[in-house]
Amino acid sequence: MSNQEQDQVIALSALFQAAELVATIAKTGQVDQGKLTPLLDSVLILDAPKTHDIYGGEWEWSTQLQQGKALCKKTLGNDRNTVDPDIIRYALSLLHLEAKLSKDKSMLSAVGEKLNHLVRQREHFESSAHANVIAAMSGLYQDTLSHLSFRIQVQGDSRFLQQSHIAEQVRAILLAGVRAAILWRQLGGRRWHFIFKRKSLLKALERH
Repeated sequence: MSNQEQDQVIALSALFQAAELVATIAKTGQVDQGKLTPLLDSVLILDAPKTHDIYGGEWEWSTQLQQGKALCKKTLGNDRNTVDPDIIRYALSLLHLEAKLSKDKSMLSAVGEKLNHLVRQREHFESSAHANVIAAMSGLYQDTLSHLSFRIQVQGDSRFLQQSHIAEQVRAILLAGVRAAILWRQLGGRRWHFIFKRKSLLKALERH
């Protein structure tokens, strides 16, 4: 097992945690702050020495992304049928959206500029989960990623999705999901790995 695969499962765990949070908030209007904050923090970490540093550190990431890691194990293993299909759909959609983004150089540049501004803005607030930071992340998503040819369709209870603060949370989580998808690709991850590298990825997940 390579160090690359151990890093890849960190990105996948974050991806699945984002997918799970989108599915949950769209259906219930609720979000677990403990699961949300590490994802939002990751959006604002533009440079890190190690992959695990993006999600809390070598010993913390596994706890921070516990839900995503569990879902990733089930999806890659024999329990895929127990995973909400919407979660798998969102995870695959985030990978597809990131693939579109990676081919649009002008869009990538715009996202980078807005992220640099957002990092400076974050310094004025106690947490990445502050409503103003979430609103800024949502705005970034709306101004950039939502204009790509592929758009993620979020399904849930319209009573919740029509509320502006919930819609903003959804877009901020999707942005964090794209962050994880970018990391997955940078680490050499490809969609076909879900089929042909399942066993090695599962072994990497078991080690953490």
